[in-house]
Amino acid sequence: MPNSSSITEFLLLESADTRELQLLHFWLFLGIYLAALLGNGLIISTVACDHHLHTPMYFFLLNLSLLDLGTISTTVPKSVANSLWNTRAISHPGCAAQVFLFTFLISAELYLLTVMAYDRYVAICRPLHYGTLLGSRACVHLAAAAWGSGFLTAVLHTASTFSLPLCQGNAVDQFFCEVPQILKLSCSHSYLREFGLIGITAFFAFGCFVFIVLSYGQIFRVVLRIPSEQGRHKAFSMCLPHLAVVSMYVSTDMIAHLKPPSISSPSLDLVVAVLYSVVPPAVKPFIYSMRNHEIKDVLRKVISWTFFNTSKLPVFFHK
Repeated sequence: MPNSSSITEFLLLESADTRELQLLHFWLFLGIYLAALLGNGLIISTVACDHHLHTPMYFFLLNLSLLDLGTISTTVPKSVANSLWNTRAISHPGCAAQVFLFTFLISAELYLLTVMAYDRYVAICRPLHYGTLLGSRACVHLAAAAWGSGFLTAVLHTASTFSLPLCQGNAVDQFFCEVPQILKLSCSHSYLREFGLIGITAFFAFGCFVFIVLSYGQIFRVVLRIPSEQGRHKAFSMCLPHLAVVSMYVSTDMIAHLKPPSISSPSLDLVVAVLYSVVPPAVKPFIYSMRNHEIKDVLRKVISWTFFNTSKLPVFFHK
């Protein structure tokens, strides 16, 4: 009854049966990955370069983009390489690194989305105290708490998962290593400790969800009392992108982890994993920039300078 450390490599789910479908998988995943790199990279560079965007909301958005870049970079490049080279193998350290990094980044993202909900609550419900409650030091502490909580969660789950004895071989029914798929390889009586950790993590995740719901309940109550239609529109524009991202995170995560075992299959699990781990990092930059006029204006300046003006830096870089 060997534990996972006695296994030198794992076999990931084969992307397709034919070479043509493997190449299709390669180009599809590569396109999504490049879109995520471009979108999140533009948000990071835009927020970092324009001092007008050095506010708590955009500071947290920059952190969210960093987490999304890390999440998609943890899973997709290995899958793309396997499709290109027609292989399924991933080393034991590589699999452990994927579990750790993915758990770390996806957990930190939930905590950061909770912090962003608090930011929106203070901005709309307590605007006079915004500078006091969310000063630069407070923002750094909140972001550090989100990253640190994700790191602790990842350490506990990775250590627990890879200390389990494995009785079911080394074939992982997914395009990347994730905790539920590794647990399927363990002996039936050995994963109670990891299930306990999953229960604790689910408890904290539910607490974050409740906090977000209560925050938006207060936000909508205040917004609906604003007499001016323009004021209500501005307030909703501030909240809708974050609310859309939270809804995407919660819905895809619930589909992935709460679907009935009776309907589970490798193909369905693959589609669900793509929906919650690959698609969101590519879509979120467009959600945040679509209704955000400040980001749009800065991006127009960057694009205009890049393609039409090579003689001098744009004005906002000098400020």
